[in-house]
Amino acid sequence: MDARPVAIFGPNGAGKTNILEAVSMLSPGRGLRRAAVGDLARQPGGIGWKVTAVVASLGQVHEVETVSEGGPRTVRIDGKAATQTALGRIARVLWLVPAMDRLWIEGAEGRRRFLDRMTLSFDPRHGEAVLDYEKAMRDRNRLLKDQVNDGRWYDALEARMANAGARIDSARRDALDRVAAAEGGGSFPVATLTLLGPEGAADPFDVATLTDTLSEGRPRDMVAGRTLTGPHRADLGAIYADKRIAAAQCSTGEQKALLISLILANARALTDEVGAPPLLLLDEVAAHLDANRRATLYDEIVALGAQAWMTGTGAELFDDLGDRATCLSVADSDGTSVVTPV
Repeated sequence: MDARPVAIFGPNGAGKTNILEAVSMLSPGRGLRRAAVGDLARQPGGIGWKVTAVVASLGQVHEVETVSEGGPRTVRIDGKAATQTALGRIARVLWLVPAMDRLWIEGAEGRRRFLDRMTLSFDPRHGEAVLDYEKAMRDRNRLLKDQVNDGRWYDALEARMANAGARIDSARRDALDRVAAAEGGGSFPVATLTLLGPEGAADPFDVATLTDTLSEGRPRDMVAGRTLTGPHRADLGAIYADKRIAAAQCSTGEQKALLISLILANARALTDEVGAPPLLLLDEVAAHLDANRRATLYDEIVALGAQAWMTGTGAELFDDLGDRATCLSVADSDGTSVVTPV
């Protein structure tokens, strides 16, 4: 496989997205479909799975292996055990999947995940901060539900939440600033992004502020049985800049175009910072794009120099790429995906 974009086409159910999901496992976290580790194995009778790859970037070549044999997944880089965080240092991976098409009109949780994936692309340690915060918050919520009044327990947990939460908030804001600086460099509409809280624009959280907020909020949180304030309540606001309307009020095609614009801006920002473009995984990317916008997208990907893995149902969707891409046909044969270079 060379460094050109990869166009993968075939009928629905042939296994195109499985290829993208395998590539997404070269990054920290659950992958593009957010499947649990055990659900990635072939069913029925799944006994585990393995993804191996050779990753070349910035003049360095790494052999990467990630595997699960029924338990948590493990990572090896160049034959040595490594953490998932280490994956984020050698392979920056961004993706756009059909489930994200409703990002702007559904709940805040999906937008938070989108923001955290963006943030993780710049800061591979961001995932650790999120996990630290969520673990401490679960323990605090358990105390709240059980009506425990021992302040020492709360002090310890809130200190952990405040330290991790301040890192999360700072990293998110930094990521938004970097993406904003890279917006407007292409032909897709620009989205103005804002970090929101439950009551509108969110003020920054530092350790002291978040510690005080959590402490003062204990009575209210105990009534609710959960933590009501903190980075876990953040939301991502988006405005179509030229039209000055919220992304949620845009047409389906405009919402898709805004998402693509953000992915491309994220990729440009990473390219400027790291010195090499990220891997792009664009599942059914042609959906809701007219022919002119598809051609524009392909031109921007090629200009960026990114290896973009794109799927679609027909080869004609990628005609504008010509010989600028590697083309693969995927077909189903008795439950097995058959991949054929074209």
